[in-house]
Amino acid sequence: MLEFAILGLLQQSPMHGYELRKELAAVLGGRRSISYGSLYPALKRLAGAGLIASDEPTPRALLPADAPALTGRRGKVVYTITAEGKERFAELVSEAGPEAYDDEGRFGVHLAFFRHTAADVRLRILEGRRRTVERQRDRLLESLRRTQARLDRYTLELQRHGLDSVDREVRWLTELIDSEKDDARAEAARARPPGTAPPSTT
Repeated sequence: MLEFAILGLLQQSPMHGYELRKELAAVLGGRRSISYGSLYPALKRLAGAGLIASDEPTPRALLPADAPALTGRRGKVVYTITAEGKERFAELVSEAGPEAYDDEGRFGVHLAFFRHTAADVRLRILEGRRRTVERQRDRLLESLRRTQARLDRYTLELQRHGLDSVDREVRWLTELIDSEKDDARAEAARARPPGTAPPSTT
């Protein structure tokens, strides 16, 4: 997930480590704090795989051998995505299977880069995420039905709060799905030759 987010950000523009850390926090929605201790090993893995490259204005000879590629007195290390990295990012944004929506964090990264994602893939990911959340809601409802008679009112309110959160996510996803479908219909209408009737839905 971290590597996916890094490639997505570098796809937009080159960045140095501090910028990447700040932008990653925005992409991941505050769900997790990205430390330099996790960022720089991820950057090293991506560089080792040939997916990103770095421009180091500070001569390495002046730094300890194990120093991270961070800000130097003479400038900052700037990371850029390579052609191989762009191909890998294109593969990642085209994934529409359960790996794209079952995990909330992975889904959030996909959503952050939806502008780079084909419309049909966006719709499959959103519909898959809604199914996942609806299953969560069904399990919560079943659990509440079986246990509510034995719960104290505070625990019961906590379970109801969780259920309300899931219901809100289902409604939000439904709105996004409807918007995607509206956009697809509008795009199809623009693509039709003048005077051509829309396809029948019957």
